[in-house]
Amino acid sequence: MDPMRRSLTPGGTVGRLPALAALAVLAVVPACSSSEPPEETSEASVRTEERTEPEGARIATALTDEIEVRSEPDGGEVVHTLASPNDFGADRAFLVQQARGDWLKVLLPVRPNGSTGWIEADDVEITVTAYRVVVDMSEFSLTVTEGEEEVLTGPIGIGTGDTPTPPGEYYFTELLRPSDPDGEYGAFAFGLSGHSDTLESFAGGPGQLGMHGTDDESGLGGEVSHGCIRVSNDDVTWMAERLPIGTPVEINE
Repeated sequence: MDPMRRSLTPGGTVGRLPALAALAVLAVVPACSSSEPPEETSEASVRTEERTEPEGARIATALTDEIEVRSEPDGGEVVHTLASPNDFGADRAFLVQQARGDWLKVLLPVRPNGSTGWIEADDVEITVTAYRVVVDMSEFSLTVTEGEEEVLTGPIGIGTGDTPTPPGEYYFTELLRPSDPDGEYGAFAFGLSGHSDTLESFAGGPGQLGMHGTDDESGLGGEVSHGCIRVSNDDVTWMAERLPIGTPVEINE
């Protein structure tokens, strides 16, 4: 409903999964399904331009307390220093776009949307996911693919004309469990790496976008939010049980 904020409940408590609990959900449930868990790549596989590209999206998860983001590989200017865990207690993650030697070009969870930078491969662990989330705002629909196969489709609610959902390429940055599954954020809420173009801040947070369930599914299929993507509780639960942090999310107009 609203851009992501640290407090997801009216009482001011942080209604989120602790980082380890979130990882447990994502690691255990796929083992009980027909889907294979994300396959890790070897360190060498991200260090040469001549390598065979893994199938799927590469996710870089921080192994250190902070990640220095540089403007160029091999010692460019430090443009961001991002702490891990992040503000919600999740391990800092990035979506990898390119590898060059010991450096990775990654999509960043900062303003402006679509920002990229270079991080050292030694500071992160690389995993691969075949999942991808595609949002079609013109059709008010969401599709999850696993490789070439569509595995989930459903209706969505998007931002209004005053607070539109910005199109672009994003990824999941954290998975939260609101304290009230019947509340305005639904059963689960994913943070997205993007931010509202019209709200610099919202309810104590930085105007971060999210994808979350809803207690009022009658709003699905229309412009109803402050920029976040609303989905049914069934659909967000399905995604929470399968999609790892770092899963790419493509939002189209």
